[in-house]
Amino acid sequence: RRQREHFNMSDTMNLDLTYWVLLNLALQYENNDMHNESLNHYQILVRNKMFSHAGRLKVNMGNIFYRQRDYQKALKFYRMALDQIPNTHREVRFKITLNIGITFVKLRQYSDAITTFEHIISDRPNLMTAFNLLLCYYALGDREKMKLTFQMLLRIPLNIDDEEKFMVSGDDRRQNMIAEATKNDRLRKQDQRKRATVERYIKIGSRIISQVIELNFALGYDWCVEQVKLSPYVELANELEIDKAFMYLKQKEFASAVETLRSFEKRDTKLASAAAVNLSSIYFLEGDLEQAERTAQLAINSDHYNPGALVMKGNCLFEKRKYDQAKECYTEALRTESSCIEALYNLGMVNKQLGMLEESLDSFYKLHAILRNDPEVLFHIGCLHESLELPTQATEWLMQVLTVIPSDPSILTRVADVYDLEGDKGSAFQYHFESYRYLPSDISTIEWLGAYYIDTQFCEKALQYFERATVVQPNQVKWHLMIASCHRRVGNYNAALAKYKDIHIRFPDNVECLRFLVRLASDMGLKEATEYANKLRKAEDRLQRNEDRVRSGGGRSRTRGDDRLGSSGSGSGGSADSRERSANRRMRRITEEAGGGDSERRGKPANPDYSDPMGPMAQRQRQIDAGKRTEYFSDDEVDELLPE
Repeated sequence: RRQREHFNMSDTMNLDLTYWVLLNLALQYENNDMHNESLNHYQILVRNKMFSHAGRLKVNMGNIFYRQRDYQKALKFYRMALDQIPNTHREVRFKITLNIGITFVKLRQYSDAITTFEHIISDRPNLMTAFNLLLCYYALGDREKMKLTFQMLLRIPLNIDDEEKFMVSGDDRRQNMIAEATKNDRLRKQDQRKRATVERYIKIGSRIISQVIELNFALGYDWCVEQVKLSPYVELANELEIDKAFMYLKQKEFASAVETLRSFEKRDTKLASAAAVNLSSIYFLEGDLEQAERTAQLAINSDHYNPGALVMKGNCLFEKRKYDQAKECYTEALRTESSCIEALYNLGMVNKQLGMLEESLDSFYKLHAILRNDPEVLFHIGCLHESLELPTQATEWLMQVLTVIPSDPSILTRVADVYDLEGDKGSAFQYHFESYRYLPSDISTIEWLGAYYIDTQFCEKALQYFERATVVQPNQVKWHLMIASCHRRVGNYNAALAKYKDIHIRFPDNVECLRFLVRLASDMGLKEATEYANKLRKAEDRLQRNEDRVRSGGGRSRTRGDDRLGSSGSGSGGSADSRERSANRRMRRITEEAGGGDSERRGKPANPDYSDPMGPMAQRQRQIDAGKRTEYFSDDEVDELLPE
């Protein structure tokens, strides 16, 4: 318009060009979700009397209101558009009427929606309308109408070519060439999509109505299967029976599911194989590996190119720790179907168990190309880089996991462990603290944070974490000892003494607690020092006697057991063990400081006059916690053996 005014061409206005420019502008606004601007331009076209056919654009306005979930206005504009469309345009009127019916469903006006869909079906039967009508009757609970509509859905013709047309025969060479050329053309793919759509409608409809049309689900589903057998979709009946087994599983009726799947053993080869795979999965979940493997082998015998059967057999072998044979099954499944994600994932896991980390990483890289943002795949890639001692790459992949699930405490802890191994205590603390925020009951995170604050000489802050640990593990004596140690380190000796007394009441045989009671009572000049020293001497004597009996009675067998344990544990993966060892060393040192003394003093009488103004020195580990030892005699029996 501006250009026409600039060139003095206002009188030569082209209505068609103006109409198409405004229409395209409105469409572009609509495509970019600028709904208000789009509605304004549609209003300009609709209100202009010079555009005689602009009334049908109210359909577009109704679509915009539908997207905005303003269903009342959408219904109003659909009806206005329907009034503008002549009866000769049957296809357009059909689609607008269908939109009106769906809008009624959104408004939960099911009776009006049923009237609309029935009008469409009487004039133009189609699958989508019949399925929507079935859902409306289900919402109203009309059993008889549901049955009639389901039967009507099965009678609607597909109007697609017969499958035999695309079969290649060995006689007519020209016909074979035509069949080969048209096997995967656009029309053929369109027919396949149409058939897949109607099968999906039938399956979903059967699952929905089978629960209400009869007294129970089984009778309802059997009725649906019988109706399908009487329809042109008779080959779909077997798939419905497999779906019936899945419905049994959802309802936790495992015996009925197994019985249904077993009925396929003597049927068509592919269906028998599919049923056997599902049956094998049930046995596998129940822990019956022998039966699961046998059923998976039957599935392979029925259809050797079934990747699911090969994967299930590989899973059974994996659980039996036959990793080499499991790997062969997964590899064979990938030869059959190169994009089988289950086989790729399990192949990566079995290679990881075999110590073939590079091959495992390659499998997960391929899986990552298929599942770009799957957190499990990203996590395993990060862990494999960590096992390969590539901490930088491990951190990058684990950070990608956090972009997908930023609030997972286990991932946050894993990232913190990687930073801890690199010596970056600041970053490790940041991620451990984030993990603690999301899961404040994780004892390993609490332990790390408490140890971090003790290392940095902030015992007051470490105190709250050890108090949290006593809530999580109230019967673990070391957390109580750490609380008392924190009080002692900050100089609050009265609180430390009270805590040690409380520990002695709850754990009367704990030697570390008694030693610190002796020290504190002596330093503070309390009369209880001698009493605690006598108790300590008796506790150490009982402990020494128990150790002597264990050493004399079971030393040889224990040595053999340790040797076997060492041999079986050799060769297990390194990074997780190294993290655990470093954490154990750190907490061992701190626990020793909390416990005071060392194993060399065990059995010696306590010195009540001992004082340690600088705090306890770092000692080597003592393993004298009574809660962690095997007691061959009760305390009463030991007291009877002691001299008077």
